[in-house]
Amino acid sequence: MTPILFNAINDVLESAGRATRARFEPEVRFAEDLNFDSLDYAELAVRLEETLGWDVFKAGVPVTVGEVGQRLAAKASG
Repeated sequence: MTPILFNAINDVLESAGRATRARFEPEVRFAEDLNFDSLDYAELAVRLEETLGWDVFKAGVPVTVGEVGQRLAAKASG
């Protein structure tokens, strides 16, 4: 996981008043495991787009942290 993604997820958790994490396994699910709602997804998308300059969610809403990581890796290599 990139530091950008790690920090963005923890920032969203913190701003929602939820506990941050020391690490995220790729299989961690946003809705079920992190209790993300639509506002959390929107905040994460904006934070990542502001940092990276492109819309990570353009391909759809990811279910797991690993899906976002794969999108970041694909963009970096392509």
